[in-house]
Order: sequence, then structure tokens, then C-alpha cells
Amino acid sequence: MAEVYYVGVDVGTASVRAALVTRAGLIKSTAEEPISIWEPQSDYYVQSSTEIWEKCCTVVKQVTQSVERSQVRGIGFDATCSLVVLDQGFQPVPVCQDGDTQRNVVMWMDHRAEEQAARITNTGHKVLSRVGGVMSPEMQPPKLLWLKENLRESCWNKAGHFFDLPDFLSWKATGSLTRSLCTLLCKWTYCPPEGWDAGFWTSIGMEDILENNFSKIGSTTCSPGIPLGDGLTQEAAADLGLEPGTAVGASVIDAHAGGLGVMGADVKGFHLPCEDQPITSRMAMICGTSTCHMAISEQPLFVPGVWGPCLSAMVPGMWLNEGGQSATGRLIEHMVKGHAAYTQLQEEARQRVPFTGVNIYSYLNSHLSSMANSRTTVDLLASSLHVWPDFHGNRSPLADPTLKGMVIGLPLSQTLDDLALLYLATIQALALGTLHILEAMKDAGHDIRTLFLCGGLSKNALFVQIHANATGLSVVLPDQTEAVLLGAAILGACASQDYSTIQEAMKGMAKVGKVVQPDYELQSFYERKYKVFLQLFAHQREYQALMNQG
Repeated sequence: MAEVYYVGVDVGTASVRAALVTRAGLIKSTAEEPISIWEPQSDYYVQSSTEIWEKCCTVVKQVTQSVERSQVRGIGFDATCSLVVLDQGFQPVPVCQDGDTQRNVVMWMDHRAEEQAARITNTGHKVLSRVGGVMSPEMQPPKLLWLKENLRESCWNKAGHFFDLPDFLSWKATGSLTRSLCTLLCKWTYCPPEGWDAGFWTSIGMEDILENNFSKIGSTTCSPGIPLGDGLTQEAAADLGLEPGTAVGASVIDAHAGGLGVMGADVKGFHLPCEDQPITSRMAMICGTSTCHMAISEQPLFVPGVWGPCLSAMVPGMWLNEGGQSATGRLIEHMVKGHAAYTQLQEEARQRVPFTGVNIYSYLNSHLSSMANSRTTVDLLASSLHVWPDFHGNRSPLADPTLKGMVIGLPLSQTLDDLALLYLATIQALALGTLHILEAMKDAGHDIRTLFLCGGLSKNALFVQIHANATGLSVVLPDQTEAVLLGAAILGACASQDYSTIQEAMKGMAKVGKVVQPDYELQSFYERKYKVFLQLFAHQREYQALMNQG
């Protein structure tokens, strides 16, 4: 009997990827294509839905070229929670003043709507209780309000459909306008069983969204992985190089795909604290440009500054809380590339291995080990250097997009050693930010005993070890390093009905790869470091208050 496969498609911040995955969760092939990001002005980030779909088609054709079309049983999509604007005829509508119709996607990290988000927060509306009490500019209502207030003629009045990017992809594949509960619950304030809250949209000045039973933002919904429409349309099948009618699962946000790809793994025999415990004892961290912290519970838990609880937003029948850090991989890159010794770092990394060189972060990790030598632990090298990591605001648990970054303890020198220490202190700050989120979730009733990491930063051994050390928790890395792609493929497997539920597919396809244990001898060091970390926030608040007095 011929092997059956599923395709997972992941639209990240800067690239589109696809994977061909077996029923047992083995990734057979992957492909990746870059996508454009335009930054017309500070804090504005836009993309093109036309280009994104074209790149999806390219990578799917690449990963399926070695198998028969009939062997591909299902396909699933995940994407960033960016906002796609189309007109009534499903053509792109511009989202910037330049009027370029191809630039019709307001990216997730676009913070142009900070003022609108603050106004929505000030309404105190009850829907805010499910987003940690604070409306983030990374959610869709403030972005929609910004478009209405600033681009009424060129965008708002022409718009016929507003999609979250994952829902745009499933519509493009199937023609179905059914929206995923993942996107609507997490980013749009939808709340079953009542659905849309008309009073909320009216209270923020967007009563026109109510027209035709909310048709512009979605009238019908379903859980992730549910088969949509009649599968791939003739046109989409031709674009993707697959059979018409191939099952398409309702999509998810990219971070949630990572959760699906790691959280359900069988941990028996690994001697982990979460063994023989419910899945609610696990937190998935999807670590890339930003980091998302996904925790689930059997009953709704309200965590200040953390999004949710959202029923069936990731795992059907379970409540999801989502914490996050708006800039993690992006912050590390910013710190490293902005340092005076960056050019020297590049040159030394190139010389380490003839012809190919080494990854600059691998080089920094080994350089830190050399600095520590046998005299001390790498972690202790940054004892006097401290970073507050919210250079792009704080998503959780403070939910304050106005916060800025801080570095305390910089010397006058700018050597390669100084760069390595700043890199180390930045990773430590991000890990302490995760601890901050964990503490908030614990106070609200979560009992998280093990971290499950995936995404680009999970391939950085120092990043992983410091997260274990700073939180005091064991870290599980997946067998398949591309867990987000695996999560997207799980949606396709569920839609094909080869697996009866998302939970069954998670357990059947996700596997443990490696376990990283914390160094408990560093516990007191990180307790002190965490106290300093919280003091940095207190001082920033104090500075802001002083400057606002005038």
C-alpha cells in the first residue's frame, strides 16, 4: 500500500515554507521562499497577499514533486495574524497612503494603531476580559479602526472582506468563507456561543462592521482542522499542483501550529515532571522573530496581561491562554548587528570553518564558553550586565506597547567580548521575561511543569539552556525540528479524517527529540537576576512619571 502524506504550509514573518509529512509525523521534504516586507514609515509593516499565495504555490509544488498527487491526503495552513484587505470582488485593497493595491496586508507587528488600541482599552468593554484586560495594537480591531479613521476613501469604503491571513489562505484554497475559531477568538474578540458582540463594535465607532451579519469579518466559524468546503477548488489545485478535492483543514495562527506540533508528544520514559500528568501541565513556546507562550486548561482561567481564555482556539474542547514577547529573535539580531564589534564577529565566524564559516550565534556561544573557560559558568559572565527586553513594547504580562528597552552596566569598551556579553544578557532577559509570564499564569491557576520549545530560536543551544536555567523547568525539543510545519500538516491529517481528532493526530505525529534539564546550582543566581529584572521595569515607570510631571 502506497504511503500517504499531508502538506503543511507555514507563512511566517519573512518567508513561506512547506513540508511533506507522513502519517507518523516524519517530515520527508521542505521548501522555503522569501516574502517581501515594506516599511513605509516607522512602525508600519505591510505585505502582499498576492505574493504570499504565489509563494505558497511554489513551495507546495517543490515538496510534492517526488510523490503522486493521489498520495497527498490533506493540506493545512498556518500564518502570522496579519490583516488582509480585499474588495467585494476579492481584489487587494491598499492599506497605506501610497495607494499601492498590492500592499494590502497590515502585518502582525505593525504598531500604527497604538492610539486606537489605547482608546479601545479605555472603553473597559467586557470583551477585553479575554485579552488580558488590554487591547493590543497587534490585534485586529484597532487596525480596522485605524483604517477607517485614516484611509476611509482609499481603503475602508472599498473593503468587502477583512481576513486574518490564515483564513485568507484557506479561503484561497477552498473558496470557503468559514473562519477558524483560532483567529477570530484570539485576534478579533469573537466569543462563542454568543459570537460577535455588536455592542463592542458600536462602542468603538465601527457599527458598519455589523452589516449583513458581520459578513466582512466572518459569519461562519469552525474549529481548527475541520475540513473546509469541498476541499481544494479546481483553480487552487492547479496552482498548488495537487488533486482537486484534496482535504483542507481550517487554519491556525503560526504560533498555534507550533503548539499542535509539540504539545501532544508522548513523554513516557523521559522522566519528565509532566509524565502521567494532563496536557495542561505543558507550555508550548514558539520562538522566532517573536515568542508566543501557549498554555491550555480544562476550565477558563483569566490571566491579567495574557490573551484568552479562548475555547477551542488551538486544541478543541480546551481553553487557551496565550502570552508573548513581541521581539525575541528580532531583539537578539538588533543587539548583535547594532554593536560596533559586529563586523569583527562576522569575519571571525567566517574564518572558523574554511569556505563556509559558521553561524554567528554558534560562534558567539562557543566564544562565551571560551570566556568562561573552567573558571565559571557561562551564565555568570553577565552578572553585572542587565537588559530590559521590551524594545518593541511588552505583550505579556504587562500588556504595555509603550514600554522601551533598557541596558544597565555597559562599559566604555566595544570589543568582541563586550558583544558576546550583551548577547548573553539579552538571552537571559528574554528567559526572565518568560519567567515573568509563567508567574502570572501560575497566579491565575495554571500548573505548568515542563516547557516545549520549537521555532528558529529553539535551535540555539544557549537560548534553550538559559530558558531551562532561568525558569527551573525541563525543556523538551521536538524530534522534528520544524514543529510549526508539522502542526500545519496535522490540520491536513485531521481534515482528511485519517485521524478522527486533533488530539489523536497530535499524539500520533508529534515526538520528543531531546530533553534539556536546568542547572539547579544556578537557581540563586537567577533569583537575584530576576529581582534586578523587575527593578528595571519599576525604574522605567518612575522615569516616565518624572518626565510626565512637566
